[in-house]
Amino acid sequence: MNHLEILYPYSSVAIVTTLFFIMIAFNELGFQLGRFVQEHTNSELKALTGSIQASMLGLLALLLGFTFSMAMQRYDSRSMALIEEANAIDTARLRVQLLPAHMQEQTHELLREYIDLRIATGKLDITRSLEREQENRKIADLQHALWSLAVRATTEDPRAVTTGAFVNSLNTLIDTQGKRNALLRMHVPESVLLLLFIVFVSSGGMMGYSSGLTGQRIVMPVVLVSLLITLIVFLIIDLDRPRRGLIQVNQDAMLELQSSASAPSIVRQGELSDAALQYSSNRPSSLPS
Repeated sequence: MNHLEILYPYSSVAIVTTLFFIMIAFNELGFQLGRFVQEHTNSELKALTGSIQASMLGLLALLLGFTFSMAMQRYDSRSMALIEEANAIDTARLRVQLLPAHMQEQTHELLREYIDLRIATGKLDITRSLEREQENRKIADLQHALWSLAVRATTEDPRAVTTGAFVNSLNTLIDTQGKRNALLRMHVPESVLLLLFIVFVSSGGMMGYSSGLTGQRIVMPVVLVSLLITLIVFLIIDLDRPRRGLIQVNQDAMLELQSSASAPSIVRQGELSDAALQYSSNRPSSLPS
């Protein structure tokens, strides 16, 4: 996390609640200012103020759409990274059967421990840096242990179609874990959020100023617009904060992988041959026409 960012450690609920009340306060301030200059303002200036207000609201809508798109894109990237990592782990788990027989059980146990650790890390708040560093060290140790087993396996069986296939899948497993960690650190730049907040608050002040020029308060529409924009800002912030808030990346792919990995999956070569022969004997000789 960038050390220059000051909003990221705070709760999204606290940020949008503060933002909402600031906008209401600026709206009231703008209303009082509008009433103060009302007598010195003609109809042309009032029309010009209305045009400026519409322009600011249009700019706010543009910024909201742009920022929401950025946050949603990062959320989708994190979701796809989790699925890619689950597929990579599952592929490596299946290719354990290509290793020498005396290494399969140990490798399978290491992968099962790796899955459990990745699920636990996936539930850990990204702001808890010390705990995350400890979990990342455990993951690095497991990767090193798996890679050491793969190196030993290549010395015993250097064929590309057996041990080589497992080595490739293990390399993909490590790469996808690094990609997922990198995506966790990617979020909407805080300068963009600050600009959005400034335009948001300024629009509230301008709406109050326009109401003050007319001498009439517009309470319900202003509160409703402020509330709706605040909800959109909340979605943007919540989408942009992995492992925090209400919107979280679905971990069903990892949980399903954990369930399948807990069942015995190491099958001996003889058992594979018997299973293939049994399937061939039970398979219909021809498809119905």
